[in-house]
Amino acid sequence: MSAARIIPIVSATTPPLASGRQDGLEFRVSPPLALYVHVPWCVQKCPYCDFNSHEANGAIPEREYVDALIADLQSALPLIWGRPLVSVFFGGGTPSLLSPAAVDELLAAFRALAMLSPEAEITLEANPGTVEAAKFSGFRAAGVNRVSLGIQSFNDTHLQALGRIHGADEAGRAAQLAGEHFASFNLDLMYGLPGQTLAQALDDIDSALRFTPPHLSCYQLTLEPNTRFAAFPPELPASDLCADMQEAIEARLAAAGYTNYETSAFAQPGKQCRHNLNYWHFGDYLGIGAGAHSKLTLHDGVRRQMRWKHPAAYLKNIRAGTPVQEETQVAASSLPFEFLMNALRLADGFPPALYESRTAQSINGILPHLLAAQADGLLTVSATRIAPTPRGSRFLNVLLERFLDLG
Repeated sequence: MSAARIIPIVSATTPPLASGRQDGLEFRVSPPLALYVHVPWCVQKCPYCDFNSHEANGAIPEREYVDALIADLQSALPLIWGRPLVSVFFGGGTPSLLSPAAVDELLAAFRALAMLSPEAEITLEANPGTVEAAKFSGFRAAGVNRVSLGIQSFNDTHLQALGRIHGADEAGRAAQLAGEHFASFNLDLMYGLPGQTLAQALDDIDSALRFTPPHLSCYQLTLEPNTRFAAFPPELPASDLCADMQEAIEARLAAAGYTNYETSAFAQPGKQCRHNLNYWHFGDYLGIGAGAHSKLTLHDGVRRQMRWKHPAAYLKNIRAGTPVQEETQVAASSLPFEFLMNALRLADGFPPALYESRTAQSINGILPHLLAAQADGLLTVSATRIAPTPRGSRFLNVLLERFLDLG
């Protein structure tokens, strides 16, 4: 679905608008809207993971959680009336812990309540250790048309170091099943793993390519705060070796016909993740489930929400009719940097008109910063497209620092 056009109501001579509008801005048409569904349980918490995930310690409260998600969506409907959902993403945690019947019930509710587009991309994340042929078949019958497998590595030693519950054989079986049941699927891989060599990183890529995945995500392992790896850090490859791994992976995937369309995302032609593209284009998303985040464009500005994070607190507050823990209005002065932080992850960048539609501000307001970055070889700037150069993509943080003072 093409992005809806937002008409910016702003100019150098525009006086402040009436009370209730955000810093003199009015959004008359909203961007495309996606739905994110968070499933917060895992079989085992990985030592590198800083996502909102909790060890299940047995069966998850599926019935109660499905009811809570539907009630959560119902409570949010006044904010999204008349806006079709262009994609759905079940993330986690491990959404594949849900039964196919639960996913079927949820998707039926989304269709009934929220104008789920018939062409919507519907992705479900899965752990190779929690899927089998019957489950994949059930998810597909329920309406899931894309899965994302958290493979991370096809090497047993590295999987053990990462605390994964699956082995290399299970990873291969899950990838094979994904290809048999879904026309579109993603394999998540990591590099820069404890004790990993350049050859081993490329072996993982070659193992993945044997399954001809339409989409690959390749991330460098980083030590995130509040994780077991942060408290007890493993010895990781040197930064120069990780840089060599990144360059070699990019070259290997380019030779195999994949486009590196986003910092860590590679796709065959036409197989980009539409849900994530909406994020990077600074589109809107409603997040339901424990700890889920939302970004919603209303007529008077951009609003962010966060649901209660702990599953028990979330379920309690759903029963009380208060699913949202935090809600803030995004200052108009913050929108330029927030837009650029997302859009400059894309190799193709963005057209100036998209910036103006998503922020309701003229591109002229940031033009000096753009031209300065272009002069330093970090950006290409034209009347139709603003995009990072290869150097700008490689040093994205350096590029983004140029725009920190916009807010």
